[in-house]
Amino acid sequence: MCHARLVDAVEILFIVALSILFGSTLAIAISRGRLIERMRDATGASDANDVERRVREALESADDARWHAEQTAHDTDYLTELFSAGVVRLRDDLSVEFANGAAHVMLDRLPGTMIGRSALEAFVDPRIEDIARTAMEFGSANGELTVRSRSGPTITARARRSPVAGVWLVLEDVSELRRLQRIRAEFIDNLSHELRTPLTTISLLAEMAAKDAETASPRLRDRISKIEVETGHLTQMVNELLDLSQIESGSVRLLLDDVDLIRVVRSNAERLRLFAERQGLGISLDLPKSVLPVRGDEDRLGQVLINLIHNAVKFSPSGGEIRVGVRQDEGEVRVWVADPGIGVPAADRARIFERFYKVDRARVRGRGGTGLGLSIARHVVDSHGGRIWVESEEGEGSTFIFTIPIAKAGSAVVPTASPAPAGGDTATGQDADIG
Repeated sequence: MCHARLVDAVEILFIVALSILFGSTLAIAISRGRLIERMRDATGASDANDVERRVREALESADDARWHAEQTAHDTDYLTELFSAGVVRLRDDLSVEFANGAAHVMLDRLPGTMIGRSALEAFVDPRIEDIARTAMEFGSANGELTVRSRSGPTITARARRSPVAGVWLVLEDVSELRRLQRIRAEFIDNLSHELRTPLTTISLLAEMAAKDAETASPRLRDRISKIEVETGHLTQMVNELLDLSQIESGSVRLLLDDVDLIRVVRSNAERLRLFAERQGLGISLDLPKSVLPVRGDEDRLGQVLINLIHNAVKFSPSGGEIRVGVRQDEGEVRVWVADPGIGVPAADRARIFERFYKVDRARVRGRGGTGLGLSIARHVVDSHGGRIWVESEEGEGSTFIFTIPIAKAGSAVVPTASPAPAGGDTATGQDADIG
């Protein structure tokens, strides 16, 4: 009896197990059928075999894409290792995600030890964080920093925001360049000071000789006059070299104040009026009643204007007129100096503000100079946040224009007449050369 009950129980369990298995199989089949049906609808397949084929192709394509992505990453790593410049990628939290071998060498790190470190830990200079954050906000930023200590190598960092995430940094070691720049600046400074004393002596002796030679022959007076002129050119060249060297090195500090450019134009034009008249030229002013003040260094802005007017006089034919004007535009004040001179060829306009650059010497023979005046003017205008450019037609004259931003809290300034300084000598001006 017990044996029969046990057999019945086993049969019942077997039937239940078969039922569960059948139900599970049926559920899987129904689910698979629905899945296949959905995949058929999504892929446009005609049947289950077509669905299976398309799924297999999709998986193969995914594997191919993954392989190509890995190869691209390997190629990128290989290429960055070929660069002499350091390449670093920072995450959004400013930790180092990638750094090539050159970056590790520049920052005096063992290969691979920068990964995962913060930017401050890797560079040991807080300025790198400011550069990276600025790039994240505005898209790009540049800066210069030193590694580990003030005596460490000097690195320039160009940062660009990644279109995906984080910031890319390109590093360049400019220690040798900065050293050579310091040597050049020191050389020019020492040379300028050594030359000034003998040039001053020669100038004074020439002036005394000119007074003593009032009763001498015209030929002797002419030679003494030429000595004075050439000595003046040498003195001016020395002054320009020293001035440009100081400006480029950043040792010149601007004494900022609210400046009325109408007053600057009027006073400096009067300083050069006598010089222009000696060359057979007139100077006319086109000035409004008032303009808003700009924020700047009045002496330096006056230097720019003297350079431009002197330049215009030197390259204009006798009998012409130099026009100098001021106009207030939106957010800035514009100053221009127009001349009826020889003009600037189109090929030279892009480089005319480079130091020592000269236009075709054959066209400006007898009118040349150091080629530093316009470069000095550009540096001064740039340091004020302004712009300077030239508009010219060859043979029809030139107009040099610069703009300076209006002071934020400025109010209208009504200019007052200022008398011309006695003598109107050009010795205090700078020689701005087209050539």
